[in-house]
Amino acid sequence: MIYLLYTLIGIEALVIVTLSFKTPLRKLMILGLDRAKQGRGPIMVKTVAATVLVVMMTSVYGIIDIQRRFLEAGSSNPTDQILFGQHLLEASLMGFLLFLGLMIDRVHNYIRELRLLRKTMEVVKQQNLASDHKKDESNEQIKALTKEIAKLKGRIQELESECETKAKEAKASEANSAALKKQSDGFLLEYDRLLEDNQNLRNQLRAIDGALSQSDNKKNT
Repeated sequence: MIYLLYTLIGIEALVIVTLSFKTPLRKLMILGLDRAKQGRGPIMVKTVAATVLVVMMTSVYGIIDIQRRFLEAGSSNPTDQILFGQHLLEASLMGFLLFLGLMIDRVHNYIRELRLLRKTMEVVKQQNLASDHKKDESNEQIKALTKEIAKLKGRIQELESECETKAKEAKASEANSAALKKQSDGFLLEYDRLLEDNQNLRNQLRAIDGALSQSDNKKNT
């Protein structure tokens, strides 16, 4: 049994060394442990561990019994010494075997958690890259909109200046039209005055003609 325990301890130590270094064998070992933990694997492992624990407790009980006999007898015989050493070696090897098995389970779990953490970090990294890309696109859109707004502001300023120019021209046209209206009103008044003067002159001419015609008639008579 001691040789079997040494063999199992050597296998467990080899498994731990394989899991500790990143080699192609590590992937195969992880796959094997993953499959071993599926289905009835955990039940079988727990059964074997419980059996080893019971045998170890038996060896510990044998050690305690031999020590008790040593104390009662006050001396020891070679047979008890050999049994004591055998039980002590078996108990130590089985305890170390259980400890290495626990270490293999913990290392395997840590490796799985590390792989899941790396995958999560990769997903987060991809999401961050996607969000950064979206931010860059939004920044480009904002820059384009800012340029467009600046162009529109410049166009608005041009239109405002054109409107001011047109308003000034309209005011100047209104002033010119008002001046022309005043001038035309003056012309109309002058025309009316000239018509009145013309009418007065005609009346005077008629009166003169009438006076001349009367004087001629008086001469003829």
